[in-house]
Amino acid sequence: MSFKDLPADMLPREKLLSRGPAALADAELLAILLRTGIVGKNVLQMAQELLAPPSTDATTGQRQGGFGGIGGLLHTSATDLERIKGLGPAKRAELVAVLELARRALAQQLQQGEVFDSPEAVKHYLQLHLAYKGHEVFAVLFLDAQHRLLALEEMFRGTLTQTSVYPREVLLRALHHRAAAVVLAHNHPSGHVQPSNADSALTQTLKTALGMVDVRVLDHVIVAPGAALSMAEKGLI
Repeated sequence: MSFKDLPADMLPREKLLSRGPAALADAELLAILLRTGIVGKNVLQMAQELLAPPSTDATTGQRQGGFGGIGGLLHTSATDLERIKGLGPAKRAELVAVLELARRALAQQLQQGEVFDSPEAVKHYLQLHLAYKGHEVFAVLFLDAQHRLLALEEMFRGTLTQTSVYPREVLLRALHHRAAAVVLAHNHPSGHVQPSNADSALTQTLKTALGMVDVRVLDHVIVAPGAALSMAEKGLI
């Protein structure tokens, strides 16, 4: 049965309106956003291909295939999407805009209320920013005295050690924002979120340095695609 021959209540848009968004698979939700397919490929097939696992061309070494699910797709840039046939500027812009809207919605929530009133929101916010990056990134959430979000800054890139993350720079940015507390964060591109000995040592180094100017380290959150770990919740801070 072709896409156009599906019963009306099985088409993604109609299904969403009659059953609610939770009833739809990832590809169906994406199909609604894409709206149309291309010659020889309906919109649902196109959505499924975009969500397929990525691969690399053995001859050219270039990336091909899909983006590995919704998370991988929405963490790509508009430039990354250019290689997909049928994704014109408008569709690329819409996909990138969806992620940015999600980031801003969570940021607004964290700016209006105490961060630790909603620890899951903090994890989701950090996952949206960091989890799908292909390289390790160290970031800091700067918080006011009521533990509301002031700013998120990506501070350093590369393998994290006590020598690659400079406490002085973190301290200067905390003073710049007049922060009363911080949440440290970084990603593990490997997919594992268990803290390493280097993660623990770095946390203690920054805790000591920031403590000298009365800035508290409330947590260190490690994120990866589909996972997040709070060192505070694990009793590691």
